[in-house]
Amino acid sequence: MPNPHRGEIEACLDGTSYRLCLTLRSLAELEHTFGSDDMLALAERFQKGRLSALDAQRIIGAGLRGAGHEILDEAVGRMQAEGGAAGFVDIVARLLSATFGGPAAPVAAAVAGEIISGLTETAANAAPSDPSSRRPRPRAEGTRDDARKEDASSPFPFPGPT
Repeated sequence: MPNPHRGEIEACLDGTSYRLCLTLRSLAELEHTFGSDDMLALAERFQKGRLSALDAQRIIGAGLRGAGHEILDEAVGRMQAEGGAAGFVDIVARLLSATFGGPAAPVAAAVAGEIISGLTETAANAAPSDPSSRRPRPRAEGTRDDARKEDASSPFPFPGPT
């Protein structure tokens, strides 16, 4: 049973119940992954209500590792959550709420609304009959390749994003 006073939550992934917790070590991992200078910057990033699937994968992975599970982010990306994408958003919102305080429901609703809005807009603008009109997606800053380059000089005692 999760201890909310320690920032723990329980989540069901692939039909298995897991305890998640963002410890100082897992928060340091997320600071490094997201390029944040400190925990306040990390909390401010999450409060914006914008969340990519990769962000959710990394946050859930850090929460699992913080609770003692040896699960890599790639394995989290292959897992299923009850409720699909909304289920992952709920897990992240509850985990961040348990860690930083505040209600999880408004955060989850805001993020879910952004996701649905983005999907609706993308579907409306898509032209599947003309593949030549598709533009390559720009490469995001702070990708895994960038992090690998930084790992060699990183002062952190843990490896970069996995």
